[in-house]
Amino acid sequence: MPSSAVPGPAAPGDDRLTDLHTLGEQLPRFIRLVHALKSSRTADGRDRAALTLLFPLERVGPLRQGALAELVHADPSTVSRHVAALIEQGLVRRVADETDGRASRLVVTDAGRRAMAQVRAEREAHLARATAGWTAADLSTLARLFGRLLDDLTAALPTDQHTAPVPASPREKP
Repeated sequence: MPSSAVPGPAAPGDDRLTDLHTLGEQLPRFIRLVHALKSSRTADGRDRAALTLLFPLERVGPLRQGALAELVHADPSTVSRHVAALIEQGLVRRVADETDGRASRLVVTDAGRRAMAQVRAEREAHLARATAGWTAADLSTLARLFGRLLDDLTAALPTDQHTAPVPASPREKP
């Protein structure tokens, strides 16, 4: 849980300042690696970037396309292109919005859930290879602390009444 006070270093040379600097350098590298993985194709040749939209749709439930774009902090035109591909592949379908018949919501299909399982398995296999030399304790510590960091970063995002962060799934909780 994030604290309301923003702690700072006690003095120049404090380990906290050094660690924050190191983390600040590592996060952009991590983001570049995530983008590189998202821009790759799955084993069956599907666009991984489009497939990542299935996860919040499944976790949060049927959403309007604009709400999905807000939820994942992505450009609406990019989300529109990805959604069109997902619909064409039969991974997502549109259903009437119960509150406004003129609008539609996006729903993950059974084929979409199978695609999600494949992406998840590929992701976990990649992580297993990358961490093969790690102890179980190190991997557990990283999973716990990384989840905590993500929760605290989410809580610290500027918010407005229209954007809600994607809650972590039970699988993602340490």
